[in-house]
Amino acid sequence: MSAPVVAAVVLAAGGGRRYGMPKALVEYEGSLLVERAVATASAVCDPVLVVLGARAVDVWRSAGLGNAVVLANKDWETGMASSLRTGLDGLRSWPGRIDAALITLVDMPGMTPEALAAVAAHASPDALAVAAYDGVRGHPVLLGREHWAGVAETVTGDEGARRYLADRDVTEVDCSGLADPADLDVPPPGVPSAP
Repeated sequence: MSAPVVAAVVLAAGGGRRYGMPKALVEYEGSLLVERAVATASAVCDPVLVVLGARAVDVWRSAGLGNAVVLANKDWETGMASSLRTGLDGLRSWPGRIDAALITLVDMPGMTPEALAAVAAHASPDALAVAAYDGVRGHPVLLGREHWAGVAETVTGDEGARRYLADRDVTEVDCSGLADPADLDVPPPGVPSAP
């Protein structure tokens, strides 16, 4: 039996209202956040889909996204749910077999291939798994193919799959020490928020 095929979906469509600019365009330690997220995901998954929205053309022109497949979320202003739905729709129409999707966020520069691989190791068509850091659930989130339609139907606004996962059996994968789960909601002190 062949190993499960895991695709990564990088959610990078938001406008970064609190940050002051789309986080996909934020430079962090010499590269754009979206480039870091795609490179990290590409170290573990193939294919990698990246969902863009705010200033999508600017991101597409300025970011080195390698072999990632770019999906445009025209409804990005409605929140993260529409981006997750866009990514899952892209996977459902994928020409090859995909068993599970690993969902990761653009604004977590401390994410590592090791954390992604630890969660991806639980992949199967019926899998539900989430990274936990010192007992607190975070990202990435693994969604087996059998759950994509249900997740897409239940996500709303700026909430991802949390409601769908709340009343289901979810494997918590301890990623403490494997990655930094912090996200960049506002610019670090001394860093300008807009170019």
